[in-house]
Amino acid sequence: MQYSIGVEYALHCLVYLIDTPEDSPIGIKELSDFQGISETYLSKIFSKLSKSGIVSSVPGVKGGYKLAKSPEEVSFWDVIEAVEGPKPIFQCKNIKDNGYLYREKICTPSSSCTINLVMLSAEEKMRDFLRNKTLSWLNEELENVLPKPARENTRKYFSNNSQ
Repeated sequence: MQYSIGVEYALHCLVYLIDTPEDSPIGIKELSDFQGISETYLSKIFSKLSKSGIVSSVPGVKGGYKLAKSPEEVSFWDVIEAVEGPKPIFQCKNIKDNGYLYREKICTPSSSCTINLVMLSAEEKMRDFLRNKTLSWLNEELENVLPKPARENTRKYFSNNSQ
């Protein structure tokens, strides 16, 4: 299983929006320049985040994006689902019904695939874990693990570029 790098970019960018004053949204150009990625690529990610109600866009010359919800209300799972979509990770193709015993009618198909049930159960546990990790939690963790100058310089970068 692998999520796209878009999830990581989304989470990083959303953390930058936490400290943004209500009247100073951050533009895609500033966010993409800071991350060193294409503005077009990040726009696609933010379009998905906007559609899911995680961010809202502010039009105009001084426009950009801001969080549409408080950091406590946005979970990692919300971001993953917005960027990757809602489909399950494991896609059961019911291959057991193509096996020799089923083709020869020696066995009858059971109502549900045990493998699928296990995989779906594991996914639900992962989703529950990710639902308990919020942007607020991430912001606090970054305060603890990143050097103070890095956090200060990041805040300065966005406050200087949003004016």
